[in-house]
Amino acid sequence: MTDSKWQKPSEKLVKLFENIVPKTADIERRKMFGLPCAFKNGNMFTGLHNENMILRLSESDRKVFLKLDQARQFEPMPGRPMKEYVVVPPSLLNNIMQLEDWIKKSLTYVSGLPPKVKKRDSHARITKHE
Repeated sequence: MTDSKWQKPSEKLVKLFENIVPKTADIERRKMFGLPCAFKNGNMFTGLHNENMILRLSESDRKVFLKLDQARQFEPMPGRPMKEYVVVPPSLLNNIMQLEDWIKKSLTYVSGLPPKVKKRDSHARITKHE
């Protein structure tokens, strides 16, 4: 029997994430499901999940990335892959220059996506004043 609860990432991985994500005003850092993530225009481009760093990449970049040793598509739950997301292999976590390059590719890809529109509160009502 497997435990479906998500694990908290190690302090080492969280520190790496904090240091490697660009610190610019247009990048929003926030938690999703209690885990650190980074967004541009409301679209996530990188984040942590369990003891993994994930990236969102274009189709062409994903094809290249998935050829790296131990790289794989991100599947937060077995059988539920997230199409544009990949898991950074351990070897890349130890190669800061290459990891920075991949994060830049992820940010570039997400920067070209339409901004995410925040969903309206389903309980909010619009009243028309006559």
